Amino acid sequence: MLSSDVRFNSNYGVLLRSWPGRNNLLSLLSSATSSCFQVVASLLPHSGVKAALFWQFLLQSYNAGFSYVHRNSSTEKEKKTSLQQLLLIVGTVSYTTCAGALPQIFIDRLRIRNPPLQTLCRSILPIPLSAVLAFVNVLTVRHQETETGIQVFDCNGNPAGVSKAAASKAVWETALSRAVLFGTTAAVPNLLVLFLQKRGFFQRNSLLMAPCRHISAALVLGTMIPVSFSLFSPAGTINRDSVEEELQAGASGQTLFYHRGL
Repeated sequence: MLSSDVRFNSNYGVLLRSWPGRNNLLSLLSSATSSCFQVVASLLPHSGVKAALFWQFLLQSYNAGFSYVHRNSSTEKEKKTSLQQLLLIVGTVSYTTCAGALPQIFIDRLRIRNPPLQTLCRSILPIPLSAVLAFVNVLTVRHQETETGIQVFDCNGNPAGVSKAAASKAVWETALSRAVLFGTTAAVPNLLVLFLQKRGFFQRNSLLMAPCRHISAALVLGTMIPVSFSLFSPAGTINRDSVEEELQAGASGQTLFYHRGL
């Protein structure tokens, strides 16, 4: 059993080192700086629908581009972006942008002036909305992987074939981790602002609310990037019984491995 574990750990390391996107971990961490501005700006109360749509467009475009660049392309023969994939990305950015601006659209179009309802639209609704849109963004941009499958490996690090089941699991895990990232980043600053608004010091110094929101959003985003990344290993696993029947016969061991992407 000990020798088996040693062999597993050794090949697991080989699998990680052979991952084409192994350097993406550094790019993921460095992307916190570039994405922080879009995330913070998209969470701020906007003066109108156009401003909300603008910042949501930047955020959702960044999310879609990041998901596409860091996908699992192990089965792609050509590295060129197909017309179908391009249309899928454009469509994803379009509807997630409109959906992300819904709170401001409600406020403007319904002329909501009631403070509790404004708080609901500006501070509460964006929390689940941010998580859902992040989830949908990954799920749709990387949908092609679930149709073509991704490369899987056995416990010895040898290619075992292409699996659609592993692709679905990889995309689902990535979408879930992205939802946790953006949902938490939206929740903490908004709930913190709601809490501070009731404190006498901040009621007397209301100008401090904006810096508190900005700083907390940046800190939470920077903290949640490695946390969300660690929810699922970049070298994912799937039970051999869960993959296609044609792969089960030729694979050794009960567990197969795949590169999840980011």
